[in-house]
Amino acid sequence: MSMFRIIWSVGALRDAHLKRIAGAMERGELFIGGAFADPADGAMIVFTADTPAVAEEFARADPYVREGLVTKWWVREWTTVVGKDAAQPLQMPGTR
Repeated sequence: MSMFRIIWSVGALRDAHLKRIAGAMERGELFIGGAFADPADGAMIVFTADTPAVAEEFARADPYVREGLVTKWWVREWTTVVGKDAAQPLQMPGTR
């Protein structure tokens, strides 16, 4: 019996996706992002903006979405409360 493997190549799609990423970073919209690991079954990109429209527009126009590589996505507001870049930092016990 032979073994067969599937090799995925996103080539030009990845290049176009990364170009959009770079543009969002240059405009100060994209805060951080990356793929999930083990299993690599998705990714997350965090945007900073006044409304969800910036993230929604990014997703709708992204080549991964347009070409069907990504078939499901959603945008949710994330309230950050801890860490140096927290938008609404908590007052931690014992600190001022």
